[in-house]
Amino acid sequence: MEVVSELTGTVSKLVAEPGQAVQEGDVLLLVESMKMEIPVEAPCSGVLARVQVKKGDAVVEGMVLAAISAAGAR
Repeated sequence: MEVVSELTGTVSKLVAEPGQAVQEGDVLLLVESMKMEIPVEAPCSGVLARVQVKKGDAVVEGMVLAAISAAGAR
């Protein structure tokens, strides 16, 4: 499952790393927008397969930020 940005801003912090097990609602990264840090949460449980952004990257609404695979999927 792809994790997409719901807003335009700048990645201020990566919280989770690829390969890490995550639960639905876990914070994956923070996006700064209008001087506020907004958490980007896992939409489902699984393993964080990849993160497509790094700290300081600009993001726009609808941009794919990361992907989560089902637990146990290869």
